[in-house]
Amino acid sequence: MSTKDKSSNLDIDKLKVAVNRSSKKFAIVCSEWNPEIINRLLEGAYSFFDKIGITNDEIFELKVPGSFELIYACSKVQSFEKYDAILAIGSIIRGETSHFKYISQSVFDGIKDLNINGKAPIILCLLTDDNYQQALDRSGGKYGNKGFDCAAAAVKVSLI
Repeated sequence: MSTKDKSSNLDIDKLKVAVNRSSKKFAIVCSEWNPEIINRLLEGAYSFFDKIGITNDEIFELKVPGSFELIYACSKVQSFEKYDAILAIGSIIRGETSHFKYISQSVFDGIKDLNINGKAPIILCLLTDDNYQQALDRSGGKYGNKGFDCAAAAVKVSLI
């Protein structure tokens, strides 16, 4: 389902009111690997936050070299106990070796463990695509922007 289809399910005005009343704080931890894809996902995330009245300056952003490092960085950001939700953004594109499989699974498991044990929820926006075109399609292309979708999820989960 594309972002365009999902946005009709989002009540932006209700989320805006709820977030503004509660003074929620958000952080984004993002990989520097596959920068074109990451920048597109960040644009989507910041676009959602802007729609609900949160400016880029109000969001803490931390960059890490690759998707595997998202785990450690999210753990550190959780330890600050300043944020109501953390958005972890990465992109892993299948190559010719089994590296894709091990890194992808490790990141999913690591973030899952942090969510079980941590004080702030982490929404994982990790694209795991077979090729570059699939990553483009999911970062603002024909399937919408998963950065936008995951920012919406971060806000919703922060309100629990």
